[in-house]
Amino acid sequence: LGVQSIYDDVLKINRRGHDVQKTIDATKLLKDSGFKINYHMMPGLPGSDVKRDFAMFKELFSNPDFQPDMLKIYPTVVVKNSALYNFWKKGRYVPLNDQAFEKLILKIKNEAIPPYVRIARLVRDVPVTSILAGPTLSNLRQMIAHRSNCPCIRCREVGASYKIKEKIILDRIDYEASGGKEIFLQYVSPDKSKLFALLRLRIPEEENHPILALRNATIIREIHTYGKLAEIDKKNNTSPQHIGLGKKLMQEAERIAKKEFGYDKIVVISGIGVRNYYRKLGYKLKDTYMVKSI
Repeated sequence: LGVQSIYDDVLKINRRGHDVQKTIDATKLLKDSGFKINYHMMPGLPGSDVKRDFAMFKELFSNPDFQPDMLKIYPTVVVKNSALYNFWKKGRYVPLNDQAFEKLILKIKNEAIPPYVRIARLVRDVPVTSILAGPTLSNLRQMIAHRSNCPCIRCREVGASYKIKEKIILDRIDYEASGGKEIFLQYVSPDKSKLFALLRLRIPEEENHPILALRNATIIREIHTYGKLAEIDKKNNTSPQHIGLGKKLMQEAERIAKKEFGYDKIVVISGIGVRNYYRKLGYKLKDTYMVKSI
């Protein structure tokens, strides 16, 4: 979702064509339908400043109306042949510089981001020659890595660093979001610095969903196992991809839905290519979702 800002005055100044309530409504609609939410956010917009931008990221994860699952953070830059270019030329707009943006992002990563969020991208890959004013640090993530204590998913993904005898524990985070309850399950190292697998389970506010498959059901919005890819149906002791973490997360989500919340139906939003995986776990296709009675 191209949110960019959660301040109505900033959205109006920048002619976004929507207000904050539209973002709130879209977020709830998508979550209740099982989708993952990726917010595009743009610090440095006209009408905002560094202090407001940091407060904005804090509110994203303290206000239940927002709570995106992922972020793409693109700073405002000035390019030729844009309305912003004319503002800048007339001295009516001063963008963030590299130093201010770097300091802001480091503060956001260290102080505003919870562990159930993935910062998918920092900085849009715009050619430096096209940027007339504004941040130009295209490799900012790498530049600040040694100074960042960011707990986001991307910073903890295990990748190729998995060790066969490494201890893995199940961790759970519950939080309110868009009128419902979100349960974030993750398999992590004991200090939670390495993330091996995750699952997002939603307990919706309303049970009478317009999509028949989603009525009176809990929803698995995402399940993901990290590590090196292994061939399908083949064991690989050097990767957490095929040691059953996904299946265990599914079983735990089903247990929570039934035992803790009294549901007898659970739904997964699934791509076509992985439907057979869910079929093996007892799920059946209905209205493009995979559905199971529990």
